[in-house]
Amino acid sequence: MGMLQEFKEFAVKGNAMDLAVGVIIGAAFGKIVDSIVGDLIMPLVSIIVGKLDFSNLFVVLGDNPANLSALAELKKAGIPVFAYGSFLTILLNFVILAFIIFMIVKQMNRLRKEDAAPAPEAAPPTPEDVVLLREIRDALKK
Repeated sequence: MGMLQEFKEFAVKGNAMDLAVGVIIGAAFGKIVDSIVGDLIMPLVSIIVGKLDFSNLFVVLGDNPANLSALAELKKAGIPVFAYGSFLTILLNFVILAFIIFMIVKQMNRLRKEDAAPAPEAAPPTPEDVVLLREIRDALKK
């Protein structure tokens, strides 16, 4: 029964739950970023570069007796291919993802600094003896 209790404490502990939530949110965020890159950014890059599809950029390294021209067909036929377009796509995805994460962390740090900034402290109340001395001083001036 002791091991079951230890496991329960571990599983319910904040660190394990935070990690689980982080992994789940990270997976969902990864899908969002993949969609942003694949569906929004890459088409714009393709228009700028000249309607290139990076995933179909490759160099055939072996014999191509059937004169296949599509990357998928070449790979299916077992012909060695230097598929640098796939690498460029993955590299661009990484750079975009890293930039997005950088911007999110930067924003979170900015918000955290604003929350952590101490509010200006109110002046401490004047002690009674000082108040009485001021009253006496003001009375003597009259």
